[in-house]
Amino acid sequence: MKKKILLGTGALMVVLVGVGMTYRDTLLLGVMSLTLAPGHAFSEASPPQAPDYNNPDHWAALPHRDDWSDRVPVGDFADMQDTAAVDVFFLHPTTYLSSDGWNQSLDDAATNQMTDELVMQGQASVFNGCCRIYAPRYRQATLYAFLDTTESGPQALDLAYGDVVSAFQYYLTHFNEGRPFVLAGHSQGSRHADYLMADEIAGAELADRLVAAYPVGFEIDGSNGVPVCKAARQTGCQVTWNSVGPAAGSFLASPDNICVNPLTWKADGTAAEHEANAGAVSFDAGGIPEPAVADARCRDGRLWVSEIRSDNYAQRPLGRDNYHIYDYALFYVSIRDNVDARVNAFLADWRLPGDSSAPRPRSPAGRR
Repeated sequence: MKKKILLGTGALMVVLVGVGMTYRDTLLLGVMSLTLAPGHAFSEASPPQAPDYNNPDHWAALPHRDDWSDRVPVGDFADMQDTAAVDVFFLHPTTYLSSDGWNQSLDDAATNQMTDELVMQGQASVFNGCCRIYAPRYRQATLYAFLDTTESGPQALDLAYGDVVSAFQYYLTHFNEGRPFVLAGHSQGSRHADYLMADEIAGAELADRLVAAYPVGFEIDGSNGVPVCKAARQTGCQVTWNSVGPAAGSFLASPDNICVNPLTWKADGTAAEHEANAGAVSFDAGGIPEPAVADARCRDGRLWVSEIRSDNYAQRPLGRDNYHIYDYALFYVSIRDNVDARVNAFLADWRLPGDSSAPRPRSPAGRR
């Protein structure tokens, strides 16, 4: 019973992740302000202890360890991390919904459980058919940091981003070994990925090894210096979207946002009908892919879904047409197929530094 309560609370955490970014519903904002605001300024308390990325416990996913990112849907899918030629560096969204402090302590077992069971399983696992998954834990900012109008919210986000930079540098030094990589995340994690692309990747040698970036579920305007993907097999570029329905209100509404359609993989307004969707996946419902659950069309910087044809995606605490929690789930198989296609396109011409031999072989064909 306790575990069910924790998971229910965790689901609410992930659902509410993006509220404070641009959504300004007065009633919701008031409730959140009363219940989630820490009782002290960021500067009035010491932050939690910094992560030690030499400690495996400070990683939510590692490729040679059994963890929740190894999960695959039912059917013709496999976890290929043992033989993958490419890595993914994945940044999880906000799972810390607390007024106890501005940033999560990494020994917060309940929050770590939500990160693992809801996010590593439901989001990061989409990459295990093509890539070895590295997902750091970090002192994520509490949800209220996005709503705060003082200096504390930005300071909490800056602290979280500092951990992300440290984790990325540790990954490059100790794990990557010069391999190509995918950068991915959701919501708060995508906010940090956006900064990471601007500060560490764009214009640097690392850009030559970036297969693609998937900073999904945040306001990404393209100013980070990485080009927008305009075709399904294009590499060295970024894709992102924010899923809504016609009655979603102002959630993440900005025409400046990048929107790449996860069914057409184009950044235009072309509509993709339900039949183009290879499969939504809800692991809570058994992990069975459901084709044709959602259609998609980019419009005014958001991804519009006219109808979700499954009862497995019915939780809508932010409104009936707010699909933030399902940015990955609604298009799970299509994302999995697409990242595999981009990896194969990249590997067709890829050589390790100093390698004068033929290009590295493509990864095994087929849906994995």
